[in-house]
Amino acid sequence: MKIRLWGCVLGMALGGTAAAQTPLKIGFVGEMSGQQAEYGLQMSNGAKLFLQEHGDVVAGRKIQLIIKDVGGPNPEVAKRVAQELITRDKVEFLAGFGFTPNALAVAPLATEAKIPMVVMNAATSSITERSPYVVRTSMTLPQNAYAIADWALKNNVKTVYSLYADYGPGQDANAQFRKTFTGGGGKIVAEVAVPLKNPEFGPYMQRIKDAKPDAAFLWFPSGELSVLMLRAYRERGLEQAGIKALGTGDGTDDMFLDSMGDVALGLTTSFHYSAAHDSAKNKAFIKGYESQFGTSIRPNFMAVGGYDGMALIYETIKKLNGKIDGTKAVEAMKGAKWESPRGPVMIDPETRDIVQNIYIRKVERRGNHLYNVEFSHLDAVKDPGKAK
Repeated sequence: MKIRLWGCVLGMALGGTAAAQTPLKIGFVGEMSGQQAEYGLQMSNGAKLFLQEHGDVVAGRKIQLIIKDVGGPNPEVAKRVAQELITRDKVEFLAGFGFTPNALAVAPLATEAKIPMVVMNAATSSITERSPYVVRTSMTLPQNAYAIADWALKNNVKTVYSLYADYGPGQDANAQFRKTFTGGGGKIVAEVAVPLKNPEFGPYMQRIKDAKPDAAFLWFPSGELSVLMLRAYRERGLEQAGIKALGTGDGTDDMFLDSMGDVALGLTTSFHYSAAHDSAKNKAFIKGYESQFGTSIRPNFMAVGGYDGMALIYETIKKLNGKIDGTKAVEAMKGAKWESPRGPVMIDPETRDIVQNIYIRKVERRGNHLYNVEFSHLDAVKDPGKAK
């Protein structure tokens, strides 16, 4: 009897050890190829850097990051690869999501499978409302649009012409800018939504110049379109006409800033991260990123979103001692606080969205490089559309 009992106990112990050693898989859905390959590259680099710094074993579970390419804003592809990650790879977390359409397509799958879905970039406000399993570590466009509108009101800007990309994030940014700016007594001269496909910015800038507002609120996603938009702003002489360019930090992305050249100098934007952010945590982050991936690409807000997404996942695994239940994992994420390279952050326990400082910055040249230099900030900004 004793022999049989000890055998049973030993079997249970070995079974528990085996369970603890089962790899914990994180399915990363990202844009790793195509015109927006930098989205997936930056997010995955941030995630990989966190893994390198903190090790690949947490609470007895070896972490496996499974990266799947969706090639850009392709919701059907995102849905297919996410389904494969859930059913075939048996992932316990989903992560990544550079574009809003991809995140929205996958949200119902996260709900059905009860798997936490950590959004590391996509910034349309409503994403977290599409599934109780979505948690975001990046930003929302209303956070940043609110901050630049607030700054404009405090700096004698009375009239604004708004020009924005005609899709979810651009619509979010414009709506929040309008709400904050007009709510504080400002006047919107015009609001123009521009199609994302091959826009010709010159005529739009001429209309702004002819309207003679104090400032133009300009929003296009990070990358080539923002560069073309700002170049048209300069070429059409809006600055000489006294029309300030205002925007969120998507338009002066750290990754593209040097290549933008002098067209970016002096631009005032609001954002949650700058490579020039003056903190020990950010300096260590920059140093680690350059050590891992070289200096040819500067880490940007997407890299920080990936880095912080992994920080949140790691902390959740620790809280649950490696035993991941999707519902419990999301509950563990609510209210989480940590020090990010961007500053102090928290996951709002009510909305599952990030709460963070938003900084007002101006593009300046430091040596041979351009940087978004912060000169003011708002503390602990929630998504203003959801804040009570």
